[in-house]
Amino acid sequence: MLCLRNNLLACIAVMVISCGFADLRPIEIQIDPHESGTTLPDEFSPIDISFNTKMVKKEAESLLSVVSDTGVVQGDCFWNGNTLVFIPVSGWMAGTRYTLNLSGVARSTDGREISLERYISFYAINKSAPPAVTGHSPADGESVRTNGITLKINFSCPMDRTSVETALNIESMGDKKFEWDDENSSINIIPEKNLSPWNVYRWTLNSGAKSSCGVPLVKTFSAVFSTDLDREIPEVSKVFPVLQSGGRWIPTGGSLEDDFGPGLGIVIEFNKPMPDAVTRSLRFEPSISGRTEVLSEKSMVFIPSRDPDPQIVYTLIISGDTRDIEGLKMGADYRRIFTVDIPFLKILSIKTAATNPAEWNGNTGSVLAVQPNEADDGLIRFTIHFSLPFGTEAKQNVSLAMTLLPFFPLNLDPIALRFVTWHSDDMLTMEWERLKSGTPQEPHYYKFIIPGGRGGIDNGGGMYLQHEIFFFMEAVE
Repeated sequence: MLCLRNNLLACIAVMVISCGFADLRPIEIQIDPHESGTTLPDEFSPIDISFNTKMVKKEAESLLSVVSDTGVVQGDCFWNGNTLVFIPVSGWMAGTRYTLNLSGVARSTDGREISLERYISFYAINKSAPPAVTGHSPADGESVRTNGITLKINFSCPMDRTSVETALNIESMGDKKFEWDDENSSINIIPEKNLSPWNVYRWTLNSGAKSSCGVPLVKTFSAVFSTDLDREIPEVSKVFPVLQSGGRWIPTGGSLEDDFGPGLGIVIEFNKPMPDAVTRSLRFEPSISGRTEVLSEKSMVFIPSRDPDPQIVYTLIISGDTRDIEGLKMGADYRRIFTVDIPFLKILSIKTAATNPAEWNGNTGSVLAVQPNEADDGLIRFTIHFSLPFGTEAKQNVSLAMTLLPFFPLNLDPIALRFVTWHSDDMLTMEWERLKSGTPQEPHYYKFIIPGGRGGIDNGGGMYLQHEIFFFMEAVE
């Protein structure tokens, strides 16, 4: 009975067409996905719209659009027989809700029309919820220090590390390293270098960041922080001389300008913590050789390799480019002018020991009369009184450094040092032999030399003669 009825309807339709009436058969379609809530299995799974007749392609294609929360999905359309196929250009995103819209009017090639208003929502790959940023530090707009800063971002679910690190942009931060927790739900971003002071840093995490299930962030997340927590400019707070004792540097209680003496160091204190590189900020004009060591986070000590020269005006300079641990600069050079409290070694007197004693008049190049003891191999004896005491080793060195040489005439016999006696730390007697007295017709001169300057004699405490001293001894009857 059903078969008879269908044949009857078909015959009626043919008769209607043959008589010139419109084809009233409906255009039928099949849609895949066919119902809301469907999950497409793959990243490039197609959407199929199948018609039961041949369609005007451009009109049929205009019926179709796919949208998501981020906008219209771009895709390629092609026909497979009477089936319109849509494939997204960039692939479907996991966990994203899409809506297939079929809206408008299209015609078949035989003139029939179809009017559609169909909306089907679907997912691809999985229906996992999109990840979200649940917290971060520093907070948006927070003021922080420049050193030791770590940007931490927390997520609502485990994340794909590579996608997050690629999608994250931090303006002006430079090189950095990433550290994840074991669940991949929290990331620490650590700068390789201290950040610049008084600067604003903006970070942005775009939707390219995905969860471990491949679901992207719903939207771009952004925040800022500034490195202006520390507003105190570094400066030198104290400079003073120190004495080393028992491995410690102890303040002498004096000032740099008036009390910087031999064997002392100089401590420079700052008002706030400084990096170890601060030791490179110190210099002297004129230069003083030595080394600089860190004493504490706020201080350093300069240790001269030798005592500075007496009676020289020095300038201690801390560069204005010196930065604290936050990177803040001093801005202007710090200067201290001082003269070291180190006297030159001087000769107070040189006296002969003879029947008629004589004393050197203190003038370089002058002549002192001496009386050789002809009965004791031409011996002369004289005593030198220094202005400063000598140490034990220095006493031995000074005896060898001073010389008495035949000067005129050139044929005088060589002489020799017989004996040296130190009566105290600042007074010694020297005995020289083989001197020969001259005559009024042929005077005999000997030249006595005490070397001065840095390479000359010193008392073992850094004090030395300013200049070489020499005078002539005339050997008389």
